[in-house]
Amino acid sequence: MTAPVPAFPADFLWGVSASAFQIEGAPTADGRGPSSWDAFTKEPGRIRDGSHADVATDHYRRYREDVALMAELGVGAYRFSVSWSRVLPDGHGQVNRKGLDFYDRLVDELCAAGITPVPTLFHWDTPLALEEKGGWLSRDTAERFAAYASVVAQRLADRVPMWITVNEPAEVTLLGYGLGEHAPGKRLVFDALPAAHHQLLAHGLGVQALRAAGARQIGIAASHSPVWPASDGAEDRGAAELYDLLTNRLFADPILTGAYPDEGLASLLPGPVAEDLKTISAPLDWYGINYYNPMRVGAPQPAAPAGQFGGIEIPADLPFGIRPIEGYEHTDFGWPVVPDGLRELLVSLRERYGDRLPPLYITENGCSYGDGPDPATGRVADARRIAYHEGHVAALHRAMAEGADVRGYFIWSILDNFEWAEGYRQRFGLVHVDYETLERTPKESYAWYRDLIKGGR
Repeated sequence: MTAPVPAFPADFLWGVSASAFQIEGAPTADGRGPSSWDAFTKEPGRIRDGSHADVATDHYRRYREDVALMAELGVGAYRFSVSWSRVLPDGHGQVNRKGLDFYDRLVDELCAAGITPVPTLFHWDTPLALEEKGGWLSRDTAERFAAYASVVAQRLADRVPMWITVNEPAEVTLLGYGLGEHAPGKRLVFDALPAAHHQLLAHGLGVQALRAAGARQIGIAASHSPVWPASDGAEDRGAAELYDLLTNRLFADPILTGAYPDEGLASLLPGPVAEDLKTISAPLDWYGINYYNPMRVGAPQPAAPAGQFGGIEIPADLPFGIRPIEGYEHTDFGWPVVPDGLRELLVSLRERYGDRLPPLYITENGCSYGDGPDPATGRVADARRIAYHEGHVAALHRAMAEGADVRGYFIWSILDNFEWAEGYRQRFGLVHVDYETLERTPKESYAWYRDLIKGGR
């Protein structure tokens, strides 16, 4: 350890995260159907390094090796995702038993290692058959999701004590349907709003389906960022408030308060919105936060790009602009390293939602650095990743001292993996993966986290 470990509660849950599409590979094995991301990666120019995820880290075949790495790490939980099209190749209809069997084996392996399995039911990989019928622009997808959630829970709920419905609906809406930089590649801008509502509805229907199947401890993994106005000027403050509404409150308010944050915005959404909100706001056992960095937002600047969101260029014709955050270190992805932003976020959520905010888990926090094995020693010295997590764990502890009810922290990610539109250019893992040989090499940050878990117990 390079810094003292703050004293966390004895039952605090230390975990790691991953997602099916980014690590599993085996896209057609045992009857898996294609997803929206399978199709997207095959379109020329979509992935920055021209790669695809057909192999990824081959977790589908090497999951026992990966669970052994987690056991050695000493984590209490593994947050993974279930590939919807591996279980239901068309997104509905006949269950693919061999696909479901894989997750059955994975859960058994985790339980045998003393690691809590925490499945996410949707982590961006919509079955292609459903995408071709409208995807998240269609209400039918939300209803199909509920049926899928029931299938998975009926098989796994006897051994899975903690569930996540949907991961980061904001990113799917903005990057997948609004800007076209992620699957399915649609550039609808504000006409993408139905995708937000239908993902929220899927979450609510999924909660109902999970509880009916005997699942317990149900939450969601939502991305959140503090939004900093570019200046104290009225235009910059207004732009920042709009950005906060569209990326934070549009998704949190319906779940936590049963209402959209703006009546005009709600009027643009499809279906019986008032009735849907009753489903969307079903009480949760906990609420997951994916935090990476704050966003600095100002009024749009004519003829200038609006900035970047997660490495994606945002068009200039939006009513806000993303400004760089200066004065901080940056990851290899170009994201500013602002540990205290996590404390600020957690405290602000508590102030905004009060008693309506359930216990929290940090379901993702991580950083991309390209450090590889030393040719002479084989060691992967990633001191910047260690410093990143030391700062964020300390900020988390400060937030808890200020009253934030946080029950666990999951690092993104256990392995280097296929990083969506970036391909293999960004490495978030505690374990280095050689993409030619698939050899796994724990980094120095892996040893750091192992020591932190031991000291934090």
